[in-house]
Amino acid sequence: MTNTLKDQFLLDPAIHFLNHGSFGACPRPVFEAQSHYQQQLEARPIEFLDREFPARMAQARTALADYLNCPAEDIVYFPNPTTAINMVVRSLKLDAGGEILTTNHEYGAMDRTWRYMAKRRGWRYINHPFPLPMTSHQDFIEQFWQAVSPRTRVIFLSHITSQTALTFPVAEICRRSRKAGILTIIDGAHAPGQIPVDLAKIQPDIYTGACHKWLCAPKGAAFLYVTQAVQSWLEPLVVSWGYDPDQPSESNFIDRQQWQGTRDPSPFLSVPHAIEFQQAHNWPAVQAACRELAADTRRQINDLTGLPPICPNSPEWFTQMAAVQLPEVNVDRLKARLYDEFQVEIPVYRWHESPILRVSIQGYNTAEDTEALLHALKTLLPQEIME
Repeated sequence: MTNTLKDQFLLDPAIHFLNHGSFGACPRPVFEAQSHYQQQLEARPIEFLDREFPARMAQARTALADYLNCPAEDIVYFPNPTTAINMVVRSLKLDAGGEILTTNHEYGAMDRTWRYMAKRRGWRYINHPFPLPMTSHQDFIEQFWQAVSPRTRVIFLSHITSQTALTFPVAEICRRSRKAGILTIIDGAHAPGQIPVDLAKIQPDIYTGACHKWLCAPKGAAFLYVTQAVQSWLEPLVVSWGYDPDQPSESNFIDRQQWQGTRDPSPFLSVPHAIEFQQAHNWPAVQAACRELAADTRRQINDLTGLPPICPNSPEWFTQMAAVQLPEVNVDRLKARLYDEFQVEIPVYRWHESPILRVSIQGYNTAEDTEALLHALKTLLPQEIME
């Protein structure tokens, strides 16, 4: 049977694309909306960027804010979560010796940002270890909270981790942090579009997410949410016309962060179209089907390798993206052979010392894609396992 959602995407049909988690994929109607905005920009650049830009961006923020259940004046668009977090981290005013607590599952770019600034500012950046396999969210919460000290000033945590594809219980961590007076910064790059993100329920101080991943917006669309109590001390990464503006808006936060000089705003303006696309295609049902295929694929790979799963088979821990441990292999060579010999695009890497393969299942994927992966692994693993 034809997968009608596969027809909606621009992906090369010759490739079994199982790596949506890295850069996402944009549906045709959303890509066409972006192209339309780019054409309007080229036809009337002054009108588009000078006179219409604030209203257009306000509409795009409002649509995203409704989706995330937060005030529109508390979010601003960024090209990616890494850029957003760099602005936040560089704005922090912590005393030397102040501690930032996180886990050893965080995304490499974010981890490097924190290490870089901690070294320059004299902070302590603490990656609390969580070995695999995981057990329960309650165990995670208790183990993580044991690492909180009197000098903990910031908790930085992934909503869904990149390398291990695990969903962390961020709402409860944020609740405990509020009570303790600790600032919470949540990396939600993989969350919007994959799981419900209700910022009114999570109540983080700061939350960043990608729209170009699971929400299927064009590349270069992400957001930063900041509570009003925190907005005043955030310094713009790029100082431009929004700093001490001639015509200030009602939000100093938006003024300072939104305009960063000339750039293409079409990815941001296309986000409402991505939200509409998913609503029109009954996305909760799509997510449920993807989750079932991801869980079945994970089980079959674990059966093939004989290695245990890294977490329980529960939506509490993973949804459309699943990571599995592999036997000892040359990860770079295995990844290359999967693509070159079997046309399977999938990430294979080391998380600390453990070889990991991460499967992403999006609405355009079918069992044909996962069967191609399993066939390739059955062929290659006996050749690649290192003695």
